[in-house]
Amino acid sequence: MSNPEPGERSRPLRVAGLALLGIAVGALLVGLITLGSQPGGDGGSAGPTSTTAGTDTTTVAPPATSGQATETTQPTTTTPEPTPPQTTVAPPATTSAPPPAPPPPPTVPIRVYNNSTITGLAAQAADDFRRFGWTVVAVSNYPGGKIPTSTVYFRPGTEAEAAARQLAAKFNLRVEPRFEGIAGASPGLIVIVTNDYGSK
Repeated sequence: MSNPEPGERSRPLRVAGLALLGIAVGALLVGLITLGSQPGGDGGSAGPTSTTAGTDTTTVAPPATSGQATETTQPTTTTPEPTPPQTTVAPPATTSAPPPAPPPPPTVPIRVYNNSTITGLAAQAADDFRRFGWTVVAVSNYPGGKIPTSTVYFRPGTEAEAAARQLAAKFNLRVEPRFEGIAGASPGLIVIVTNDYGSK
């Protein structure tokens, strides 16, 4: 049996090398075809990345908006403050109404008589009446009997009755129609003061 020559030994190696080269070329072609057939290639994968970054930016924005909302709620809290001045304006209008003026004293003349143990009491009463606008035409003593309390007397059926009630309310006097001892006296009011004048 003879030994193979050197040329014969290298032939199988060449065939193997050519086969490997063919496989490599085929794989390269398949890879190129695959890359060419993908839509967008590497740019497509970059798209979602930029979209994700955009999404992150969008989610960061709402906290800034909520911060602005917090600032706008603060002025809303201060809005009710102008309301109290409206409340304080209304009461002065009610309290500023002046009280009704008292009716003027009647022009009915008054005669004042002292029936007390106090000297000058009739003159004192006359001064009190004049101070409030009443007209006193006479001041004297009344010796015709004892009067129990300071009283203003009027003639029934005349304007003197209303005047008598007004004078009595002001000076805390009793009001009575004229009795027989003074029934014929001059028209007007007759006031007989006793020790209790000014003490009631």
